[in-house]
Amino acid sequence: MRRAIELSIANVRSGKGGPFAALVVKDGRIVGVGTNLVTSTFDPTAHAEVVAIREACRALSQFQLTGCEIYTSCEPCPMCMGAIYWARPAKVYFGNTHADAARIGFDDSFIYQQLKVKAQERAIPMVQLMREEALGAFEEWERKADRIPY
Repeated sequence: MRRAIELSIANVRSGKGGPFAALVVKDGRIVGVGTNLVTSTFDPTAHAEVVAIREACRALSQFQLTGCEIYTSCEPCPMCMGAIYWARPAKVYFGNTHADAARIGFDDSFIYQQLKVKAQERAIPMVQLMREEALGAFEEWERKADRIPY
């Protein structure tokens, strides 16, 4: 955790992004490191946890982080929480809380609220189109004998 905190401070000082950093550890060894790179890479998904997960998965040549732990300088936002659950690490440790982040302008409570609203009633309306045609990809997946489940 100390290393994640150090990296979060260094990231602020470097001007590359926000005050967030994350590490993925397997068997006591760091296999992925990430800092918030949203503003420097023009990528709204370049949060520290996502960057660290991507790096760790590449390093381990797998798409799940079984047996790994994530150390992050702040409680994960909804997007990072989703990425973490898809990656399936054994445990997540965090420093700052989401309330601490909100206090300095990184408030994700609006996103949590929007998840509870019907798709078409969200602040950014979400409209379903061409469901029958879209189901074709799911049907192909169901028929695929050599699919890799995740």
